[in-house]
This record gives sequence, C-alpha cells and structure tokens, in this order.
Amino acid sequence: MTDGLLAADGLLLPPGAGDRVQQTMTLKVGAEHSDIWSAFEATVPPGFDVGAHWHGHAEEIFYIVEGELDLLAFHPVTEPVGDWTTWEAQDGTTVFRGGPGSFMHVPAGCPHAFHNPGNATATMLFLVTPAGHEKYLAELGELLRSGEATPERVDELRLRHDIHQLTPLQNRPHTH
Repeated sequence: MTDGLLAADGLLLPPGAGDRVQQTMTLKVGAEHSDIWSAFEATVPPGFDVGAHWHGHAEEIFYIVEGELDLLAFHPVTEPVGDWTTWEAQDGTTVFRGGPGSFMHVPAGCPHAFHNPGNATATMLFLVTPAGHEKYLAELGELLRSGEATPERVDELRLRHDIHQLTPLQNRPHTH
C-alpha cells in the first residue's frame, strides 16, 4: 500500500490464454489493463505480408519467438512505394531476415513491415504503445465479417487508428 491506496494487481496468463481478437492475434494485455501497452501473441502464416505502413503516434516492438520474418524499420532512400523488401535506408540498411530471438523496435513515424517468407508459421510477441490497438483489430474483424470491407472503408478505419498504409497487405509466394 502507498498513501492508503492498494496497488493494482498484475496479470498472469498461462500459455495460450488471452482474448483472440483475430484468427492470428491473441490479446495478452490491452487498454482494459494498461494505459501504456497492448501486448499480443501473433502467428504469421507463410506468405503473409502486413504491408509497409507507419503510425504518427504509436511505437511498436516485435520479438520473434518461432520461425522467420523479413523485417523493415527504416525510412527508404527512394519514394516508399512498390515492393518494400527491396527498399534501402540512407545508411545502406536493408530488410532483415530475423529468426527466434530477433527484435525490432519501431518509433512513431517510421515505416515498417513484416513478411513470412518461409513455409512454416512464425510466432511473435507484438507490443504497441499507447494501449488500444486491439480496438482497431476488433473493428477490422467486424468490418471483414460484415462483407462491407471495401478498400475505401478499410482505409478509413486505418486512418482513424493512425495507420498510414504505404504498400498493400497481401499474401506472397514463399521464398524458401
């Protein structure tokens, strides 16, 4: 206790627990428990490409637990269009293929993306600050289930949640 107030209890979850907010995303902690973070366990199927995008206010952390992902977290030298896996930063940085234990921090305003180039599902811990990214994922899921998910409506939803898409979300062929 501090100044007569009871400190908040933490949250303990066994493996596999949490709220499934999409087929591939399990919310571990979100705005209901924290003003600062939303944390997810995410599975990334082979070929999935989230598309390059940026956030004006959010910061993100990606930690690969299992599998491999191609990772991007830099401003490209050229106009950010086309295949983001070919982009290069001013200092020569290129897309990084990360395996278990690989880490990516994305500051606000930084273009970023991930893609599973392999033939096995990858698993990652995904953290977003401020909390609340689960609200976007829930709204996107509802929109997709409604059958009214036109590109324009998805773009409107993304912009309302500070997601500025540079290249499309897509499924790519496996590269290895």
